[in-house]
Amino acid sequence: MKKYWNEWQECMNLKAMRKWQLTHLTVTLSQVYKRVPFYREKFKEAGIGSEDIIFFELEDLVKFPFTVKNDLRDNYPFGLCAVSMSELVRIHASSGTTGKPITGLYIIDDMNQWAECMARNLCAAGIRPNDMVQNALGMGLFTGGFGFLQGADKIGCAVVPIGTGGTERQITLMKDFGATALFATPSYALTIAEKAKEMGINLKKLPLRIGVFGAEPWSDEIRKQIEARLGIKAHEAYGLTELMGPGVAFSCYADGKYTLHINEDHVYPEIIDPDTKKVLPLGEKGELVLTSLQRRAMPMIRYRTKDITTLHRERCACGRTLVTMDRVKDRSDDMKIVNGVNIFPSQIEDVVMKSGKIEPLYQIYLKKGVGSKKHLDVMIVKVEAREEIYQAGEKKIKELEKELASRIKDIIGIGARVEVVKQGELPRSTGKAKRLIDERGQQ
Repeated sequence: MKKYWNEWQECMNLKAMRKWQLTHLTVTLSQVYKRVPFYREKFKEAGIGSEDIIFFELEDLVKFPFTVKNDLRDNYPFGLCAVSMSELVRIHASSGTTGKPITGLYIIDDMNQWAECMARNLCAAGIRPNDMVQNALGMGLFTGGFGFLQGADKIGCAVVPIGTGGTERQITLMKDFGATALFATPSYALTIAEKAKEMGINLKKLPLRIGVFGAEPWSDEIRKQIEARLGIKAHEAYGLTELMGPGVAFSCYADGKYTLHINEDHVYPEIIDPDTKKVLPLGEKGELVLTSLQRRAMPMIRYRTKDITTLHRERCACGRTLVTMDRVKDRSDDMKIVNGVNIFPSQIEDVVMKSGKIEPLYQIYLKKGVGSKKHLDVMIVKVEAREEIYQAGEKKIKELEKELASRIKDIIGIGARVEVVKQGELPRSTGKAKRLIDERGQQ
């Protein structure tokens, strides 16, 4: 069985990788300087001219300005395009629910590079040409579904491009076709597991053996739930629309441990302190910043992802030498200040999931107090409990609410009201799950 998709690049020594990165980064910086007015002006404002790029070293990247999401919105739709429009073969875009959408532009070489990164991802998960994969990710402007499709096509799998939704049909086709792999968001995988149980179908008895998931943060506890309920090994595809889509980083499983490898021959990673914007050394936690190395249609220079993680330079038990990153559980823009305390949804998830008494379904509501406490924030955590909790009666439910509220206060330092709601009350996800609803500005 083929262990690596591209052993030469996945196992490249550090000296060779640095030479590769320097060569491709110099070309990319020259390209955007010449062809993208936005970058040329940003570079000049930072005191960087064309001669600085000619004599560029990797250590000089810290001198270059950051790119942020608003830059993409301000240059919508094609202001950051670095090639002629006639060369484009694909245009993706975000939903634009919080403002102008952001576009992702590709020439044929970008598509090939994207497929290469995803083939590595799927190969590391154990997917091979004889697999039948069910692609339950969106097949529209969203990059997710197509990224997975291209990787599977490159490997040579049979693909069922069903897309999101229609959960009963998903399960029926999974059973009838004998799918061996599933692509979805983590939250939708759990929705599929729940619906299969209602339908009386034991997913563990189907040929399904691998799942590759992405598009939303998920914890180790959620991964364990997915593996237990679907009877599979659950792998990760990390990515973002701004860089290429899924394929920026991928997981392996070696020596009983999951590890996320960054395709650093395609994207150059840095970690910065999100407040000071200073680059942090390996092993320190901060915001991930990524720079395109080989993308031609729409390269990103020092793009601030808002994802909080840590980079490590350690040879993995799988043999890959690519730099690794911790799983992303938090985003700097997901942080909320509640009564003066910084909180992340992942902190609540840790408490909820580790109790062993809650289904992997929760939502956090932030509201303002009323009356004499209208200046205070109120946090309400709604959860669905395991079947045995409901069967034990109202007293057991109240005990669980009190127990979880106490644990949350111990972890984050502020109180929250926990509500165990009726079974089926919380929304089931078919795409990205919405975990936190901040209603303080609406009151």
